[in-house]
Formats: sequence, structure tokens, C-alpha cells
Amino acid sequence: MTFPLTAARSIVANKTEAELVEIALRRNEGALTASGAFAAETGQHTGRSPNDKYIVVDGETEGAIWWDNAKRMSREQFDQLFQDFCAFAADKELFVQDLFAGADADYRLPTRIVTELAWHSLFIRHMLRRPKGDELSGFQPQFTVVNLPSFRAAPDYHGTSSETVIACDLSRRIVLIGGTSYAGETKKSVFSFLNYLLPEQGIMPMHCSANVGDDGDSAVFFGLSGTGKTTLSAEPSRTLLGDDEHGWSPDGIFNFEGGCYAKTIRLSKEAEPEIYAASNRFATVLENVVLRDDRTPDFDDSSLTENARSAYPLEAIANASPTGTAGHPKNIVMLTADAFGVMPPIAKLTPAQAMYHFLSGYTAKVAGTEKGMGKEPQATFSTCFGAPFMPRHPSVYGNLLRKLIAEHGVDCWLVNTGWTGGKYGVGSRMPIKATRALLNAALSGALANAGMRTDEKFGFQVPLALEGVDPQILNPRQTWSDTAAYDETAQKLAGMFVANFEKFAGHVDANVLSAAPLSGRRAAAE
Repeated sequence: MTFPLTAARSIVANKTEAELVEIALRRNEGALTASGAFAAETGQHTGRSPNDKYIVVDGETEGAIWWDNAKRMSREQFDQLFQDFCAFAADKELFVQDLFAGADADYRLPTRIVTELAWHSLFIRHMLRRPKGDELSGFQPQFTVVNLPSFRAAPDYHGTSSETVIACDLSRRIVLIGGTSYAGETKKSVFSFLNYLLPEQGIMPMHCSANVGDDGDSAVFFGLSGTGKTTLSAEPSRTLLGDDEHGWSPDGIFNFEGGCYAKTIRLSKEAEPEIYAASNRFATVLENVVLRDDRTPDFDDSSLTENARSAYPLEAIANASPTGTAGHPKNIVMLTADAFGVMPPIAKLTPAQAMYHFLSGYTAKVAGTEKGMGKEPQATFSTCFGAPFMPRHPSVYGNLLRKLIAEHGVDCWLVNTGWTGGKYGVGSRMPIKATRALLNAALSGALANAGMRTDEKFGFQVPLALEGVDPQILNPRQTWSDTAAYDETAQKLAGMFVANFEKFAGHVDANVLSAAPLSGRRAAAE
């Protein structure tokens, strides 16, 4: 099912970056920065609206969707919404981009994005993969997203909970977005559909970044927004594959996207030079970034949102992969921003522990990434490190991942980019220098055979020492001034793991169940 382009007053199709910047400026959709980036603001919606997302229930989706994690919309409600979208477009100039989702030609998805805003068209042109000239001739979309921010749903009429709506008809391969200008909704709608489509083809869709070493040793970094996926994968000594969404096929891993969507709050040239440079180039989209009087971005100003973003094509990163593909990963890294401050900076996981922590998806939601969040991180369990985008049951993805880990002998690591020395508000954020040093040692193989201790609270293996890293930071208990408070907090978190995992108990084997935190299992037994 595609959106009839004849429904609109006019269509502006497949314009280039320079053309879209000109059009967006002419339409007063934003401002040009001193370096030529395009800065736009999104009003009240500065993050995703997960409570306004719906999936159409029908014969195909009824038994395929994890309905505990999804809101239902009837086919009749969607059809009415679709008709109203068409009628609403009648006096509009709309923008179309025909793009590919997926760097692997065997699995890529021809996708049509229809937007009301020119800068949204520029954004998605950065984010997906641009066809070559001859590939546009006869382009046949197999998936469509229509984003009309000024459309307002009528809750009593359309069956929505607010005027904002993200309606996904997975069977007919179309998503309708209305009532929000946050560009990330379009990007994540594509990702959500791939997460529905690809498992049936034996492809593991992953909410992760990825990079590759000189020896072809690829690594993937699972994590929610704000946990370091973009920052840690943009390592100058390794080739960047992508910062957010990838697939794992029988041939290796491949990027779904053609660009990066990086958080910019407190971005600095010194700490993240590659992302900083990419955010200060012509046609980069700066979303909800405050501009100074001289039109330079103030990345330290969070007055619009903590979730300020920069969207740019992969070629803006000097060491980005031109193909977006790589071989099977040698290492998997699961990133958690532990707001309790009790997790070590890195731990080595067994395959069973890897599946346990993948299904658990423990982290802290960082301020601003979803509508309605306050300024403090919130501890959460987001299964598969991306529950809002995973329409099938988590066990589908967990079993696929476990199978691939076993087949390719992958080393798995849990990395805490959150707090140390105390919980949020007491301790401090994990030093990025220490995180990078430990990660580099893990990816190089230096940590694989290092001396380890078994963590008495969580049961995984933690390095005893690494040259250049304060040994105290490797044992979180030693970083707390009040060790009794550490014990109590760690016990609390371990219990949260066990309680959260109860819903998966019937979908995993005894080995995975035994990977629960040791102290959590003891508490549950008592």
C-alpha cells in the first residue's frame, strides 16, 4: 500500500541536499548556522512519543506481534486515518525521497518517505541510503512512511489517545505520522518495520552501532539512546559502519542507514572531534540545537531539550565505511548507563549471560529521549536494548542472537557508561577515557585472557587490572564512601533484574535462567 501522490497539491521529489536547504529556508522552516548547517526546532515534541504509537491488528499481525508491548489499532480506524491524511494533503506541497533501508543489496528495503516539511526530507535523505541515479529509474517502494506534522488526530474519532499518532500497518507496509515534528519518528518507523520483517528471513535486526578494525574484526554496540553507541563507535582507529541500526545476515553485518543521528548536548571538539566536525558542515540538520547570536551552535545550552540532535550522512565521518557492510562480529558490547552506580565499567559475559542481559536490556533512559521525561535518568529495562522498536516477542530476537553468537564464537561484554562512586546525584559519570581504554583492550583481544574476578553480586567476570586504568574503578564497591550503601543498592538492582526477567522464564532454558545476578537469585530463593 502506497500513499497516492496525486492526493497532494504538488510533489517535490528526490531533491538534493542543497536544493532542500534552499527550499526549507524559503519556507521559514529553520535557520542556517555560521557553518552552513540547517537548524530546526520541533516545538513541544523534542523526543519520541511511544504512547501514541499503534500497530494495526489483522490476520497477519495478530499472532506475530508482542502485544504486551504494543497498542492496537483496528483496520477500520487505520483506513479512516489514511483517508483523512489524503484529504489533509489536498492543499499541501509534499516532499518525497525514494531511498534504501539497508546497505546489503540482498536485503535492502526500497522505501518511500513522504513529508510535509522540506527539512524532514533533508533529514531522511541523510539517514537512509541514497540510490544511484540509475537506481531511481523505475524505483518501486516496498514500504512507505507519510509524515504530516500539522495533521491532528481526533481521539474520539480516530481512536487515539492524543492528537499525535504514529500508526503502523505492517501488513500493508505503511506508517502514518501526525501531530509531531520530531524527525526521529520517521527514522524509527523504518527501523521498527525492519525489525518486524527481517527475522522471518533469518536476519537479526539490532539496535546497535558498529565499527571494524584494520584486520576486519567487526564489533557491535547495543544500547539505548544516550548510552554511548554513537560516541564509542566513532573511534578514529577503527572504521565506522554506523551508529544506530544494523542487521546480521549469513554474510555478516550491514548498516540499515546511510547517516548518523547523534546527541549533541555538551558536544565538544576535544572529546568528540569527528561528531563535532560533522555537526558543523553544510546541510547537516541540527534539531533543537540553540544558536548563539553569531549563528554558531551552543551545544551546552539545553533550554530547548537535553535531546538535541545532529543528523548527517556517513561520509561526513572521515573513517566511515563506504560499503556499510562487514564480516561477522568478533565482539558484542552491551552498553548500560547504570544510574545506580553499582555496575563495573566492563564485564565479560558467557553466551547465556549475554542472552540474559540482552533480554533484560538494563540501562537508564536519558533525559529528553522520550516526551514527558524529566531531567534525571530513569532506571529501566528495555528488552533487546530497544523495546519500543521491537514488534515481535523478545525471545525471537534473543534466540536469533544466541544462535549467531554460538555459530561465530563471539566474545560478549557488558559496559557501564553510567555512574561510578555512587548513584546518580551522588557519584560521577564513568570517565570516558577509562571506558575507551577498556573497550580498546576488549576489542584487541587483550582482555579476553586477562585476570578476572567473579563479581559476587552479578556473577559475571570483571578484569582485575588494566594498565592506564585506575584499578579501584574496576571494583565499584571500592569507589563508594559508604560500602554498606553500595551493598544495599547492588542487592536492590539484582532483585530488579530477577523480577523483570520473570516474564521471560517460559521462553528460555535453564542456562539462561541461571545467568541471573547471584545475589538476586539468593534473594528470590529466600
